[in-house]
Amino acid sequence: MNCRSNAPILAAFAVLGSLLSACSGGGSPSTPGRGVYWTTPQYYTDNTPLDPSDLRGFEIYIKQDPSPFGPADNPVATASSRDNFFALESITPPLTQAVTYYVSLKTVTIYDKKSDYSPPVSFSP
Repeated sequence: MNCRSNAPILAAFAVLGSLLSACSGGGSPSTPGRGVYWTTPQYYTDNTPLDPSDLRGFEIYIKQDPSPFGPADNPVATASSRDNFFALESITPPLTQAVTYYVSLKTVTIYDKKSDYSPPVSFSP
């Protein structure tokens, strides 16, 4: 058994700035519109380097309530360990225009360990 499976869960990763709009002339067809970007963690909370093969993926949480995310909140989507972007138009049902939402993420390992929630970022579609 890999000794890292007993290490504390991953540190929350950073959400890079606000949610961004793709420019009309740039970007990739696979990432159009508004979305959230993140940086994959490099270390466990005990500063042990994270082997990228230990990473399963990310859980994405979105809600309208500004209170902290917690156990009652369910992920609206998941992303693979190779992803660092989630397109908001992928959410079903679609988000309501002119409403403030909050997004947070969790890192998930192949050992089913989860990080804390990342600091929430607010946005309005």
